[in-house]
Amino acid sequence: MSDNNLTVAVLVGSLRAESINRQLAEVALENLPEGVSGSIVEGLGDLAFYNEDIDIEGALPAGVAQLREAVGAADAVLLVTPEYNGTLPAVLKNAIDWLSRPYGAGAMVGKSVGVIGAALGQYAGTWSRQDTRKSAGIAGGRVVEEVEIGVATGKLDDAGVRTDEIVGQVGEAVRVLVDSVAVAV
Repeated sequence: MSDNNLTVAVLVGSLRAESINRQLAEVALENLPEGVSGSIVEGLGDLAFYNEDIDIEGALPAGVAQLREAVGAADAVLLVTPEYNGTLPAVLKNAIDWLSRPYGAGAMVGKSVGVIGAALGQYAGTWSRQDTRKSAGIAGGRVVEEVEIGVATGKLDDAGVRTDEIVGQVGEAVRVLVDSVAVAV
């Protein structure tokens, strides 16, 4: 894909400042194709749990409008998730819940969505990525199945996620995600 001034919103399911998943998100942003911009959507840990009683236009809880605006303005969404107890973290699921509303017109509807992640288990968070794809798809996102990276954190060395192999995989994943936007248009 060439320079089309596309944007990617990145949501990270780990709240820890130096988490491996945040580092993976940073690698993704550093390797966006030319002409594509992106940023990590901050503040997921500060969002109220989704509750239809407080989902009132003009009176949304702190951070919800900003989350919806950031994702709504993006052309694609990259979800970066660890695996907590065999599934995605509550903070990421909660963000997806907020983005799924109003029903049928949420901020993710029709957007290309990719899911990558890192986890300690031998399967590198496969269950969390599967559950995240399922949730994002039900929320209206167009899940790009070819965006598939699972980093086994127990096998990382001092380079962490900044090995040539992982950086190459992440670069290819974001290229596939961005290219999927053109296919959808």
